[in-house]
Amino acid sequence: MTGILFVLRSGVPWEMLPAEMGCGCGMSCWRRLRDWQAAGVWARLHQVLLERLHGAGEIDWSRA
Repeated sequence: MTGILFVLRSGVPWEMLPAEMGCGCGMSCWRRLRDWQAAGVWARLHQVLLERLHGAGEIDWSRA
């Protein structure tokens, strides 16, 4: 997860994921991202986060 988020946030190519991060190789992270996307993990994570933020009163639905 750390490697995936790092690449997505920083914009570095997958193959340039720093080894010092201890996340494995960039291509392994890319394959995991692909597999999780196909399995619906990201859509479910998004749903859970929205539910929790809503429950905590942290979402202004009039602006969303």
